[in-house]
Parts: sequence; structure tokens; C-alpha cells
Amino acid sequence: MRVGWLALAFGVIGIAALASGLTFELIQQRHADATQARQQRFIDTATQTVVNMFSYTQDTIDQSVGRMVDGTSGPLRGMLSANNNVENIKAIFRHTNSSSEAVVNGAALEGVDDVTDNASVLVSLRVTATDMEGVNKPSVPFRMRVIVHEDDTGRMTGYDLKYPDGGN
Repeated sequence: MRVGWLALAFGVIGIAALASGLTFELIQQRHADATQARQQRFIDTATQTVVNMFSYTQDTIDQSVGRMVDGTSGPLRGMLSANNNVENIKAIFRHTNSSSEAVVNGAALEGVDDVTDNASVLVSLRVTATDMEGVNKPSVPFRMRVIVHEDDTGRMTGYDLKYPDGGN
């Protein structure tokens, strides 16, 4: 009888230990998934920022520039908003009478600063301009380091841009 009770007690303890271990692993997996999803949102925001910067057609200049500015904050937003730069960008795009398309080749998260909720993302892209006659110019490669900021509501925006090593 004692052996039976001891076996039952050890069985219950074993099951509880296994359940605790499984619960711990599930919680760890949930945290890892949440971290991965947040990191992917930083990358997605950075790639969308550069696509918005370099993609437009003559019919969609106002919407394209508006989308680009709406997706920014911090120093980048300040630079775009200063001295009527938004209207100047639109005027330049209209004056060239061309279109442009950006294609992202790759993007990598360099690091996340959890104190400022900023992340550095390196983005590689190719930009192809099309002149007013519909002729594509040779594609131009770019590398950009995009600083992405996450605000208190979870919204991510392009916060700043830097060219790695001072080049393009």
C-alpha cells in the first residue's frame, strides 16, 4: 500500500515537473516569437520607407510624396518639413517628367536600442528611373542605413537616414 502511494506521489510530481517544463518552454517560445515579429516590423518599416522615397509616377507624385512624409518622424521629418522641402521635392519630380521605381534587394537589422525604441536597418536597393518617353535608365544601386523609431502606440516610422561609409 505504501509503495502504491509513493508511486502515485512520484507520478504526480513527475507530471507536474513535465507540465512546468512545457509551460516554461511555451512562454519562452511566445517571447521569442514576439521579439522576432517586432524585429521584422522594424525591417518592413525601413524597406517601405526607402521604397516610398524612390518610387513615384507623374500621375501619383502628390500621393507618393505624401506617403513618404507620413511615414517619417524625428530628424527625417524635420528635414522634409523645413523650408518648404515637400513642395520642392514635388516640383523636382514634376520638372524631370520621369518616373522612378525602387526594388529592395535585401534588408538586415543591425540592432535595436530598447531604451529609445530605435532600430538600425541596413537596406540594399536598386532604383530605376524612366524618362518621359518611357525609356528606362540604367538601375542605380543604393545602400541606406534607416533608423526606425517605434512610438508608444507601437507605430513605426522612418526616423533618420544615413549612407553607410558616406557613400551610396
